Amino acid sequence: MPILRPPPGPQGRPVIGHLPEINHDPIGFFSDCARQYGDIFRWNFGPFPAYAVNHPSLIETILVTQVHQFAKSSVYRRGLRILGNGLLNSEGTFWQRQRRLVQPAFHRERIASYSTLMIDYTQRLLEQWQDGEVRDVHSEMMNLALAIVAKALLDVDVAEEKESIHAVLDVVIHVNDQLMNQYLIPNWLPTPSNLRYQHAIRQLDSIIYHMIAERRSTHEDRGDLLSLLLQIRDEDGSQMTDQQVRDEAATLLLAGHETTANALTWLWFLLNQHPQVEARLHEELQTVLEGRAPTLQDISRLQYTERVVLEALRLYPPVWGMSRVAIVACELEGYLIPPGSTVFMSQWLMHHDARYFDQPMEFNPDRWKDNFQKRLPPCTYFPFGAGPRICIGKAFAMMEAVLIVATIASQFRLCLSSNEPVVLEPSLTLRPKHGMRMVLKRRHEA
Repeated sequence: MPILRPPPGPQGRPVIGHLPEINHDPIGFFSDCARQYGDIFRWNFGPFPAYAVNHPSLIETILVTQVHQFAKSSVYRRGLRILGNGLLNSEGTFWQRQRRLVQPAFHRERIASYSTLMIDYTQRLLEQWQDGEVRDVHSEMMNLALAIVAKALLDVDVAEEKESIHAVLDVVIHVNDQLMNQYLIPNWLPTPSNLRYQHAIRQLDSIIYHMIAERRSTHEDRGDLLSLLLQIRDEDGSQMTDQQVRDEAATLLLAGHETTANALTWLWFLLNQHPQVEARLHEELQTVLEGRAPTLQDISRLQYTERVVLEALRLYPPVWGMSRVAIVACELEGYLIPPGSTVFMSQWLMHHDARYFDQPMEFNPDRWKDNFQKRLPPCTYFPFGAGPRICIGKAFAMMEAVLIVATIASQFRLCLSSNEPVVLEPSLTLRPKHGMRMVLKRRHEA
């Protein structure tokens, strides 16, 4: 049997490896390496070798067919320790149990019941918008998505807490920007970033434990996820502790609005850059809606609107990259991946790969016609992940995005307020670094 060799890759610096280059421009680093070294290459995560894969079959191996040989990395969980042992961080049988307990909140019938709420909250936002004013659309989408997920899943109004929740999320995002800190500095060391993170955890704890205490005091079943988490019993008769409920609520509250808000922000940016696409979108909205607000029944007819969402998720995937750690030694494409190695996969790289997407840098919603997505190899397009750990809120997020886009675009055009370049901020998610200031232009129909 031949001895497996490591894949090729760039030479890293002693101790720190490629962390400086990744901190400076992570998308550029991985894109350059993929062009130079191909579908699998070796890089250095600090002093330890790590790997990146850039082919659908390799990604499918890690996320689907050999998923039990890989786990979330300790560095990833450190960066998201604010979420505790919720669905994003947990592993093994505990994760399977929690996923099973949470799943009923995302059954098709339950998701459909959220549609009216999504539209109503979007309409409320538009009532505050004035023709010609400039707003940070990223901030607007963050507030809207947070309000929707909090009401839909937890049946709470977070209008008074939204600034605190977004401050918490900003801390988490910015701490994760610095892999040097994440990797080399232990959590217990009282550095400024660690102290900010600990304060953010206390802030979020205060908000969510208050929700839990208030609901427990009433013993009220409101038919929402929070009620479900507090009341459901597992097969052995056990219930979730307040800590477990807190971790799942925190995960769904933070992750459930950050990604949707970023996707919508980049969608408005793309429509601003492509007036012909915006015109076709508006034409469909006029034809289907005839001046009224959308409903759940309209979604099947809003086909171009859905294609616009799919294409925005391709070009600007809210989660632009993800990683796993090999639990055991494995072989990928004839190369050895030792146990304990980090393996990185990038939605950004795959979604912009010319082998699978014609003119990959072009914003072309029509590429999604005729079931194009089903013709792609598995794990070529995976904005929500793949395999058993695919995002539990995928259907929720897609319905939400289509309804929000239909509601807003039928009443307003959003135009960038200046010619300053929009800067990507690829951290845990893909944000616009300086927000997205846009002019709100009300549509005046004939």
